[in-house]
Amino acid sequence: MSVSRHYVLAAGGTGGHMIPAYALGAELVSRGHRVALVTDERGAKIPGSFEDGQVHVLPAGRLQGGPIGWIRAGLGIWRGRAMAIELLRHFRPAAVIGFGGYPALPTLLAARSLGVPTVIHEQNAVLGRVNRLLASRVDAIATAYPDIRRMPAGVANKVHLVGNPVREAVLALRTQGFPPIDEDGIFRMLVTGGSQGASVLSDVVPDALALMPLSFRQRLQVTQQCRPEDIERVRAAYAAHGIPADLSTYIDNMAEKLGWAHLVIARAGASTIAELTCAGRPAILIPLPSATDDHQTANAREIVGVGGARAIPQNRFNTVELAKQMQKLALEPGALENAARRAHSIGRPDATRDLADLVERSGGAPLMDVIRVGTSSPKAAGGFAGAAA
Repeated sequence: MSVSRHYVLAAGGTGGHMIPAYALGAELVSRGHRVALVTDERGAKIPGSFEDGQVHVLPAGRLQGGPIGWIRAGLGIWRGRAMAIELLRHFRPAAVIGFGGYPALPTLLAARSLGVPTVIHEQNAVLGRVNRLLASRVDAIATAYPDIRRMPAGVANKVHLVGNPVREAVLALRTQGFPPIDEDGIFRMLVTGGSQGASVLSDVVPDALALMPLSFRQRLQVTQQCRPEDIERVRAAYAAHGIPADLSTYIDNMAEKLGWAHLVIARAGASTIAELTCAGRPAILIPLPSATDDHQTANAREIVGVGGARAIPQNRFNTVELAKQMQKLALEPGALENAARRAHSIGRPDATRDLADLVERSGGAPLMDVIRVGTSSPKAAGGFAGAAA
C-alpha cells in the first residue's frame, strides 16, 4: 500500500537545475505524492511541467560583489529562510530536495532548522557552490557521476550515484539503436550550444566541414542551433560551402533530432551528456571555459574516458582541429558505431526513478543505496500536477 506524502523541491532558475526538478516532481506525483517548487523569478518563468503545480518564489542572495554584496546576499538569504520556514510549517513535507542554485539555499537551511529530512542532487561532476555549502548538513547527496570534485571530506557514506534525469522522449531512443550509415547515404549532424547557443560553434563548424573531402560534404545534412545574431551569417557560410543546413535559434524537437543524428557537436552541459549517454550518440564536445569551476570539462571526462566522445578545449577549437577529429570519427570504418556503443554503456536511464526512490526513503525507511542493475527505464511521468497543501 503506497503512502501519500508532501515534498518540497528547491531549484535555481536555470535549465540545468530545473530539468531534473521537473522530472523528479512528475515522478513523485505519479506515485501519488504532493509536490511544491521553490525557485526564483527566473525559474518561475521557465516553461515546464510545474505549470499546474504549486510554485513559490523566494528571495535568494548571491554571494558576490565584495563585502557590501555579501551583506546584501546574507539579508536576502535570511529573508528567504524566514519565508521558507513558514512555507514548510504549512506544507509539512516529508523531505526537502535541493537541486543547486541560490534559491535552494534558504529553503534547505529552513528545512534543517525544522528537522525536515534533506536531499541534494548535483547535476555536474564538480559540486556546485550551494551544494558545497550544504553537503555536510544534508541527509543524502545524489550525484550524476561516479567521481565528483569538491566533495567535502566525511560525507562519502551519504553519497548515492543516480545520474541525471532526462526526458521520456530521449529515454525512448535508448532501445532504438544507432541509425545505420550507408556508404553513400546521408550523414546527419546535430550542432547545439545549449539553451542559449554558442557563437564559437557558429564561427568554426561550417568552415571546418568545408575542409572535409568533397565526397563526404555531399552527404552531409546539418541541423544547428545558433544565436539570433549569428544565424544569417551561418546560413550564408553553409550556402557558400554547398552544405545543406537546417538552422534555428531553438530546437523544440531535440529528441527527434538526436535520434537520427550520427554525430553531435555540443557543449558539455550535464543535461547534454545525460542525453548523449542515454541515447548512445557519439559526440565532439567543446566545454564552456567560463563554466563555474570548469565543471563542463569535468562533465566530459567520463564519456571521453570510455571512448564515447572526443573533447576539444575551446582555446584549441578551430577549423583544422575540428576537421581532424571529424575525420577520425566519421571516416574511419566502425569508429562512430563503436563510440555510440561506448557512450550508451555509461547511460543512466533510471535516474529519475532512482532519485525518487532515494527521496521516498529519506522521509521513511532508513536511507539505502537505490541503484538497480539491469532494470528497465522509468515509466513516462506525464504532466506535472503538484497539489496545494
